[in-house]
Amino acid sequence: MSKHPLRTQIEEIVELTDNEFEFVLSHFQKKVFKKHQIVLHEGDFARYDFFVIKGLMRVTKLDTEGKEHILQFGMENWWITDAEAFHHKTKSTLVVDCLENTEAYSLTLENKEKLSQELSKMQTFFLKKTTNGYIALQKRILCFLTSNANDRYHNLITLYPGLMQRVPKAMIASYLGVTRETLSRLTKVEA
Repeated sequence: MSKHPLRTQIEEIVELTDNEFEFVLSHFQKKVFKKHQIVLHEGDFARYDFFVIKGLMRVTKLDTEGKEHILQFGMENWWITDAEAFHHKTKSTLVVDCLENTEAYSLTLENKEKLSQELSKMQTFFLKKTTNGYIALQKRILCFLTSNANDRYHNLITLYPGLMQRVPKAMIASYLGVTRETLSRLTKVEA
């Protein structure tokens, strides 16, 4: 029998006994969302951090001119939320929605803190996941600051090869900070 995806994710960092995993899982709630469903509206409290089991989600921000900026995609085995609003218990400035029908496990901040206090392995897991997320964000920012559109595009397809087949080009362009036309030129060079 295959392992639960959440257990596989956790055990990339720390080993769990069956009883420990059951304890961990009891702090999560399984959620099923439809394509296009908004799971976090701007102005709502971010009550959950989501671990995606199946499907695809994204985090977006509208600027003052109404242009949508994509901060993050969240596919299988990724965590996704408005991290600032989640951890500070404030209203979200971002939107989280589903690009595909999605199954995810949700975790409240209270349950995350409880798991960290009651099972030190989980504190280690969350710390390493947060650190890895921070490093990935730092690399993305540096890529934006020091790379041209072509390099950003190649970095994206190297890191996330399946994403191009699942997301419209306009969203990829938004994520890369380029126009749709620029992205079309980059993808034509690939063909």
